[in-house]
Amino acid sequence: MKRILIDMDEVMADVYEKLIDCYTEEFAYRPLPEAYQGKKIYDLPNAHHIRNRLHEVGFFSDVAVMENCRMVIERLQENYEVFVVTATQEFRNSLADKHTWLETNFPSISWRNYVMCGDKSVVTGDYMIDDKVSNLKKFNGTGLLFTSPHNVYDEGYTRVNNWLEVAAFFEQA
Repeated sequence: MKRILIDMDEVMADVYEKLIDCYTEEFAYRPLPEAYQGKKIYDLPNAHHIRNRLHEVGFFSDVAVMENCRMVIERLQENYEVFVVTATQEFRNSLADKHTWLETNFPSISWRNYVMCGDKSVVTGDYMIDDKVSNLKKFNGTGLLFTSPHNVYDEGYTRVNNWLEVAAFFEQA
């Protein structure tokens, strides 16, 4: 069976939306999408401290699941070996949060298929779905760039804008 490695943040979990909510709570204003295209929410003027929220216990535990993600992953598991590969070392409280989030939202994925690491270059597979070009550059297989506001200007990889496009890609693979 071929192996698919799937990033969690901004691919399975809508962390961007939660950070936008943090920004809105902080500034009593919801930024328009044009304001953060090509950047992170905490790169907006006077918002660098919002990044500190990522260090909070519980931040990652209740993030929304990306639309159609669960359905597509369950379908992929019929023909592929699926692993969730997520960076958890920078935000040390995220390790337990992400584990709980996966157990709650993706019971079809065994804990044996969780790879919680600091550097994704240590993992191998046939495909990697990630929102960061830096992770795809180090990958030995086919990289799929999952669209997120911060990467809209990045190029060089097959881009998938949502989980239905992921499904369509693997139907043709």
